[in-house]
Amino acid sequence: MLNVFSGVWALLLGIFLIMLGNGMHFTLIGLRGGIEGFSAASLAIVTSGYFLGFLSGARITPLMIRRVGHVRVFAALGSFMSAGLIAFPLLTEPWAWTILRVLIGFCMSGIYVAAESWLNNAATNETRGKVLSAYMIAQTLGIIGAQGLLTLGDAATSVLFICASILVSISFAPILLSATPVPAAEVARSMSLRKLFEGSPLGTVGIFLLGGVYATQTGMGAVFGSEIGMTAAQIALFVAMLFAGALLLQYPIGWLSDRMDRRKLIFGASVIGVIFCGLGWATAGGFWFLMISAFFAGGVTTPLYALFLAYTNDSLPTEDMPAASGGLVFTFGLGAIIGPLVTGWAMQGMGPFAFWLVLGATFAAIAAYALYRMTQRAAIPAAETDSYLGVLPTSSPVVLEAAATWSAEMAEAEREELAEEEKEALSEDEQDRP
Repeated sequence: MLNVFSGVWALLLGIFLIMLGNGMHFTLIGLRGGIEGFSAASLAIVTSGYFLGFLSGARITPLMIRRVGHVRVFAALGSFMSAGLIAFPLLTEPWAWTILRVLIGFCMSGIYVAAESWLNNAATNETRGKVLSAYMIAQTLGIIGAQGLLTLGDAATSVLFICASILVSISFAPILLSATPVPAAEVARSMSLRKLFEGSPLGTVGIFLLGGVYATQTGMGAVFGSEIGMTAAQIALFVAMLFAGALLLQYPIGWLSDRMDRRKLIFGASVIGVIFCGLGWATAGGFWFLMISAFFAGGVTTPLYALFLAYTNDSLPTEDMPAASGGLVFTFGLGAIIGPLVTGWAMQGMGPFAFWLVLGATFAAIAAYALYRMTQRAAIPAAETDSYLGVLPTSSPVVLEAAATWSAEMAEAEREELAEEEKEALSEDEQDRP
């Protein structure tokens, strides 16, 4: 195990520090926006701006890397992101924050592409699964840890924004001082939405809807907490619970994913989301009920993302997986742009608890569509599906392509091993016969 991480520890440390800074800024937007008196609809536009930038960065950054290289792109985007974080308390207007969020989203997407290219290049076929899993854990722990750092300062001042900027700035040191240059990022051209839908209707529709869920939870969760009068520490805990649930539920859902019809698991996880969103809405602000709701509603979101990726890859030939990864990232990004806008307008018109209503309705739509698709196509036997690998919604197409390739290779290896065992068992039976 130590040999596996000896070559990538600096990358993992850098990503952890980046997520500390980025995770702080996500929650700070809701905290400081409430202090400045921004409406839920205004903050929804600010939230969507990040995902607009993120979607653009995923497409443009590979072109930039091919022109000037990983190191220059990585350093330039890091500098712009650090500057953008400092600028938030200097320009406390919704329009300015929206522009800054587009910039930061673009920079984060490009940083992911560059860092994940290094990470993928540092891993071998044998170690790629463990390395990618460690990468996902480092990201999640960074976001959770960021919420704890928010309790050390006052969102009404510039201190926390400066701290986020410092964390992002120093995160590049371990990466740039240890990572070796790799060939320019080669991200396959995205599959068209029409072809993607024809190959996997549930994967396409489901990941679009899930994009709205994820962006609403991460971007509007702090806004919800601010509007119902939570303290800064309570809001930080609320957001942390969204990601803590994902960290703990990823393994059991992944274990089940390789042993049953994934559509049934998608349906079940979505129903859990509906139930706990209903609990969050019905309890009308009971603090610990809100924490429980956040834990489970957030806890099924990230595993659902990985489930949709795995299910889509099950439905496609191996050679189409790279292009499908790009198409799924684009589809998820569209949902992430639209979701917060719908939630913000609902909260503006119906009150802050519309946050749970929109989330619950979206989970219900995923569950209903999964149920419908079960009537339209026969289930793929579990033995013929690709292996599940927990992938975060923040991942770039680089990691999605690597994860898809690894999953297909592991599944094929398992099938060959099973076939060999069956052949040996049959041979032994024949020898035992009189």
